[in-house]
Amino acid sequence: MDCSEVISSIKKSLPDFSPLFISQNYLDEICIKVSPQAFKNTAMVLHKILPSPVMMLFAVDEREFSGAFAINAVFVNLKQAQWVIVNMDIPQENPCFDSLAKSIYSAALFEREIQEMFGIEPKGNPDLRRLNLHDEVWPKGNFPLRKDFKEMGTGNLSEYKFNRVEGEGIFEVPVGPVHAGIIGPGHFRFSVAGEPIVNLEIRLGFTHRGVEKLFEGKSCFDALRLAECISGDSSFAYSVAFATAAEKISGISIPQKAAYLRGIYLELERMYNHVNDIGGIALDVGFSFPAAYASLIKEAILQLNEKLTASRYLKKVNIIGGISIAIDEPKKLILFDSLKKIKKDFNELVKMLNSSVSFMDRVDTTGTLIKKTAVDLGVVGLVARASGIPTDLRKYFPGIYKQAKFKMMTQEGGDALSRLQVRFSEFVESCRLIEEFTAKLTESLGIEVNPVLKQASALGYTEGWRGPVLCWLKTDANGLIARCKIVDPSSHNWQALSYAVLGNIIPDFPLCNKSFNLSYPGNDL
Repeated sequence: MDCSEVISSIKKSLPDFSPLFISQNYLDEICIKVSPQAFKNTAMVLHKILPSPVMMLFAVDEREFSGAFAINAVFVNLKQAQWVIVNMDIPQENPCFDSLAKSIYSAALFEREIQEMFGIEPKGNPDLRRLNLHDEVWPKGNFPLRKDFKEMGTGNLSEYKFNRVEGEGIFEVPVGPVHAGIIGPGHFRFSVAGEPIVNLEIRLGFTHRGVEKLFEGKSCFDALRLAECISGDSSFAYSVAFATAAEKISGISIPQKAAYLRGIYLELERMYNHVNDIGGIALDVGFSFPAAYASLIKEAILQLNEKLTASRYLKKVNIIGGISIAIDEPKKLILFDSLKKIKKDFNELVKMLNSSVSFMDRVDTTGTLIKKTAVDLGVVGLVARASGIPTDLRKYFPGIYKQAKFKMMTQEGGDALSRLQVRFSEFVESCRLIEEFTAKLTESLGIEVNPVLKQASALGYTEGWRGPVLCWLKTDANGLIARCKIVDPSSHNWQALSYAVLGNIIPDFPLCNKSFNLSYPGNDL
């Protein structure tokens, strides 16, 4: 679908639609600039006709050049393998815009983030509480992503106001933010009536590190290593998304062999995380033997990563323009031999779990997220596929996955069992893809080593193991980063966990939580 087709589709719903500017600098990106008055209606139409949740919604401080802020709303057109970006300028005096949140729930948290980071008010948003800049430590009137922000000033502190469920027999159970085990901090406030959960409110942001601010002023080559550290269990996916954005800006098409290598490493990252989650689900229901067995499989994959790249978590492997570490013939043998044993052990693990009546009883119908709720919330990735939503960037966008006839895995149940079964299927499919990609590693690596970055912007993306990892990058006249917006799939899915646990009991929450296994640092940028 080209620009004219998108505009025609919008005009069918908005006959008076008149964009200020339209551009298509890349085959997979369309940018539509509109007036502030047309922004909301345009976004609502795209949300409906594509259909797509708000995949990204973020501000850019361009006051130095245009005297205004810019707002970008990003939607995905899976059928045409394109991203549609709606852009508008916001005057710097009393900056505000019409909220999308009441009509498109997936915009709600993005709008809260814009309010706290830029001081741009989404008028009409019913909930403007802080996300990452906690009221107890961050005074009002400090907006760190504005270009003129230097250091946190003084001001009044306030208290975060949790939503309350009132009524006879209702009581609250606060959990966290500090938890047992090696997991991130998050506060979970349960409202229960007897045993069933009637409301769960999640508060995150305790590991906020100012990541997007750290990117500013860096060269893309230095920032690539920062991207790998955003969420450690997705380090390779983040490096691919960032590198893809930089490559689009510099006009680079990576060699086919580099594309296959990226695919191999992405699938290895998916495999070790999926089997880790499978073991975690088993452990949360007290089934310790398969949990220990799963940890052995995970360790085998991490050791394979190290043999192939000298990094267990695949860091310093990706570069802008390709891959720095190839897989030669001896490494191919190591990879095939290791995969053979890993697949055998994984099949045993699946048999173990499927044959346990008590285990299957615990995961079946637990933590159900129905499809309509998932669609309304804009859920993405593995959680969406387990609720019957066929969404996976590997399936729709052209490239090596299309060539390999990638098989997308979905389930209809939306419960912990469905999310477990999606992991089972995706692990097996990852093994198949790795074997196919590895068999095609015949040509020379041919890496572009000196890409030149110009002043431009681009969206980089990849389907990580949790879901789509997105990176919108804007560079200045010197090729340095002016703005980097990161979106982890967890930021779309955390609120869905609040709905999935309703009607369950608190002792089942660890199981529900592990079946989602969302990222704290990926959310708390």
